[in-house]
Amino acid sequence: MSYAAAGVDLRAAEENVRRIGQHVRSTHGPHVLDDFGAFAGLFHLTDVRDPVLVASTDGVGTKVLLAMEYEKHELLGRDLVNLSVNDLITTGARPLFFLDYVGVHAIDHAVMEGLVGGMASACRANGCALLGGETAQLADLYAPGHYDLAGTIVGVVERSEIIDGSAVKAGDRVWGWPSLGLHTNGFSLARQIVRGLDLDSDPNGRLGQTIAEALLQPHPSYFGQVQQAAHVKAMAHITGGGLPGNVPRVLPEDVSVEFDWGAWPVPPIFHLLQEMGGVADDEMARVFNMGVGMVVVTAPDVELDAIEIGRVVPRQSERVVIRRR
Repeated sequence: MSYAAAGVDLRAAEENVRRIGQHVRSTHGPHVLDDFGAFAGLFHLTDVRDPVLVASTDGVGTKVLLAMEYEKHELLGRDLVNLSVNDLITTGARPLFFLDYVGVHAIDHAVMEGLVGGMASACRANGCALLGGETAQLADLYAPGHYDLAGTIVGVVERSEIIDGSAVKAGDRVWGWPSLGLHTNGFSLARQIVRGLDLDSDPNGRLGQTIAEALLQPHPSYFGQVQQAAHVKAMAHITGGGLPGNVPRVLPEDVSVEFDWGAWPVPPIFHLLQEMGGVADDEMARVFNMGVGMVVVTAPDVELDAIEIGRVVPRQSERVVIRRR
């Protein structure tokens, strides 16, 4: 009997740490006080007068199955960081550091370097450190060639600059930053709809790319846009639950939001999925982002480099109302 025979290769784990080390260290700046490979990461927080730490944990869902099939491991690494950043910045925080968890059947060095390389690339782009992580060999849990990944992000915001939606009131303007596609939500339904289809095809040229390419569009970070925005009252990252499920999370109890359907472009993949799956409008709106990646609320006199997609109104029976033209 041996650990390797039971499905855990310690030599492969040590080699994995050596290989991914260069990617991790590429995200470290002067705030990181230790080297990669310690039991815990050290981060020196400076230049904040009254700091409030903000944390969030998430995963990429069943998009991982399609990405594994098409060997888009780096894409998933970037997606994991970006979706976490987007949750964090809704509070007004900036990212400080990120930690990942990868569960695998067995370590594949090319896969791991793709995943961690993607995470490191996104961390550098978002100005945060990839502080550490865990790679767990779980041969009894994952099928050969399969893996799952999740991540935790920590950021900071000045207490006086927290964005919590409490100042939102009727008459405020509602803006949206577009999505590129499904991002990392709705894949359980999408995969059922396209099952049995040739994913390397473009039905009737409607997508301008293959079905697989449309489904695997990256989950972008909106941190750059947020840094350029001023006087923001509330932000909602549109993930699972769509507009109806996510926008009310940042609204006071006395208001609702009306969205103008048609004010923003809807990526063609959503029309294709709806038609092929016979999915009702309400179900589409609750499962997918439908072309809006981030919703931002400002006062009526504020201009934003975004698409104006609705307005805040006095409380109605529904917290989110989609007005179809």
